[in-house]
Amino acid sequence: VQLAESGGGLVQPGGSLGLSCIATGTIFSIDSMGWYRQAPGKQRELVASITSGGSTNYADSVKGRFTISRDNAKNMVYTVSLEMNSLKPEDTAVYYCNVNGIQTILPRNFEVWGQGTLVTVSS
Repeated sequence: VQLAESGGGLVQPGGSLGLSCIATGTIFSIDSMGWYRQAPGKQRELVASITSGGSTNYADSVKGRFTISRDNAKNMVYTVSLEMNSLKPEDTAVYYCNVNGIQTILPRNFEVWGQGTLVTVSS
């Protein structure tokens, strides 16, 4: 299973930015998709996640500002997006896509991470 992230970049405080992650490969089904972030000198933390049923979970620090969404499989391509609004300097971090589920080959369970994309919020 492979992930391809896009989006990220430099934005001013109060601005908006979108991230997208596409999962392809030997996917049978996906349990959850999510975004994590890691700021310099800090541990990686969950930003938002969404299950196959559409249930979402957000870090308290981003509730009301970030929105996670996902597309159902189209031609075996799964997409998860993160819309980020009212960005703050403390949102600056490398953002990582995370996907876990069941694949068509062994081992059946999988969890994969994207390569990370940098989001910088600065004036």
